[in-house]
Amino acid sequence: MSSMTLISSSVKICLVAADLEVHLILDNYATHKTPTIKRWPLRHPRFVLHFVPKGASWLNLVERWFAEITTKLLRRGAHTSVTHLETDIRAWLDHWNSNPRPFIWTKTADEILTNLARYCERISETGH
Repeated sequence: MSSMTLISSSVKICLVAADLEVHLILDNYATHKTPTIKRWPLRHPRFVLHFVPKGASWLNLVERWFAEITTKLLRRGAHTSVTHLETDIRAWLDHWNSNPRPFIWTKTADEILTNLARYCERISETGH
């Protein structure tokens, strides 16, 4: 391991050995399909981008949860340090977890499977 790459996300930070591929899972948000983003993997071949199909329910729920914390805490906050931000996030999590509420599915299994089938058909000739 002569070199390591730092990968940062809102969930964790990790080091990946330079001799390993890094697979990144992205949603189908339009910003991930801009020319700049499409060129980036060509310059960084060890990074492999995977786009989840529209309606990929588990990822949508995770994104929905991050949208919730963003709108209810982060956009309203004025954090003067990383420590202050972390303290506020932990307090928000404690409050959130004190009254847990499930997210409600809005698509039926048939709708999700239909979208998945369309996605698979679309990418079947792209080499993925």
